[in-house]
Amino acid sequence: MRSATLERKTSETSIDVTVELDGEGRYEIDTGLGFLDHMLAQLSRHSLIDIRLKAEGDLHIDGHHTTEDTGIALGQAVSQALGERKGIVRYGDALIPMDETLTRVALDISNRPYLIWKVDFTRDKLGEMDTELFREWFQAFAFNAGLTLHVENLYGLNNHHIVESSYKGLARALRQAIEIDPRKADAIPSTKGTL
Repeated sequence: MRSATLERKTSETSIDVTVELDGEGRYEIDTGLGFLDHMLAQLSRHSLIDIRLKAEGDLHIDGHHTTEDTGIALGQAVSQALGERKGIVRYGDALIPMDETLTRVALDISNRPYLIWKVDFTRDKLGEMDTELFREWFQAFAFNAGLTLHVENLYGLNNHHIVESSYKGLARALRQAIEIDPRKADAIPSTKGTL
């Protein structure tokens, strides 16, 4: 089973996370930020990655450190669980409709981290969470999981739908990319021989 458990402790946050890549989409998530919990639940359910994550952070300041460090820890756990990335499909993409919103996500598990983020919001907050923090989470996750990640909201009006379709798009693209290719289960999917 492709799994990983890690702890990330700083003066700002304390995070424990376990991922099971070949899971069923089960989750136990508590970050102290209700909206982030909801998004990480979507990520788990639609990627079929089992996620257990507990974060305690300096929320009396704001949600920035908890959001970013959660992305870092979860990204590191996914990368660790992928190991040498042998046999994976490597690429994934998704086009996610959510009522009036449509978002496109494409990724490459390349170990060359990069984020293209074409997502705009018309509200400063969703629940208690600053909308500017979603880009921080996606960047932290992509850079620590080793993803080239493109997220583009094509259109939409409702900020909740825009964010949720972004997380669901990441989930569906990740689900494709981490699958083991039965035709090349013993090979690294690169002419370089490494990812």
